[in-house]
Amino acid sequence: MDVNNILVVGSGAMGSQIGMVAALAGYQVTVSDISAPMLEKAQAQLRSRMDNSVAKGRLSLEDAAAALGRLRFSTELAKAAASADLAIEAATENLEVKRGIFAALDAAAPPHAILATNSSTFGSSKVADATGRPGQVCNMHFFNPALVMKCVEVVRHEGTSQSTIDTVLAVATRMGKAPVLIEKEIPGFVANRLMGAIRDEALRLYADGIASFEDIDTAAKTALGHPMGPFELMDLVGLDVSHQIRLATFAETGDPADLPHPALTELVERGNYGRKSGKGWYSYDGVQQ
Repeated sequence: MDVNNILVVGSGAMGSQIGMVAALAGYQVTVSDISAPMLEKAQAQLRSRMDNSVAKGRLSLEDAAAALGRLRFSTELAKAAASADLAIEAATENLEVKRGIFAALDAAAPPHAILATNSSTFGSSKVADATGRPGQVCNMHFFNPALVMKCVEVVRHEGTSQSTIDTVLAVATRMGKAPVLIEKEIPGFVANRLMGAIRDEALRLYADGIASFEDIDTAAKTALGHPMGPFELMDLVGLDVSHQIRLATFAETGDPADLPHPALTELVERGNYGRKSGKGWYSYDGVQQ
């Protein structure tokens, strides 16, 4: 299926960057959110990012201007969905919220449109039955920061059509990503399960007094070649996000081993969410975006 118009629902860090990635790839893009101030903030941040990319020689002024020209922002979801060939939901990790969005998208989007969720926790089968087109529903899971990270996990549920998978893989490839096809739904998919295993072991080592979190990060970078350590990565993703994902995973599995580590819970309860709050495992100068 030809995809020309992409709708991204949610203008947070992930949603806005997914929209920018799509616009840079030549798609006509609308980023939708119920909050006008959030949309204004997203637009300003994306313009700043493009200016920075131009200043550093990563992008020409003409290409940046063209991509920004393909990007629209709207609080009117139904109107934005009416012309979408592909809608990517990037809202909060709340299943009822997502199901409501998918029902609204199903009512407003053209019959051919594919509806994808960027969820890192919920398989698309959890939202597919909120629509009348379950064969056109899948996960299209980007990684933070979406403008930089190459991986996109494309996850099918039992009813996802091969045409839907082929189209979404092609879109991800055109975006310059390296899509990974996951044939069966599983909590955490692939990358987060690998990352989670490293994170959980790092938290155990720290809690048992084996090494400081700084030295554990250093070992991951200097011995394993990771670009950042597990504690640095938690700060980047957001400790609140990591905490929420673990709670959602536990809700899926019922396995106490999937609950958030107490050290993570303690930081979240203090309001220390990582870079975005100015303090997580590490302290940062000012609030980082």
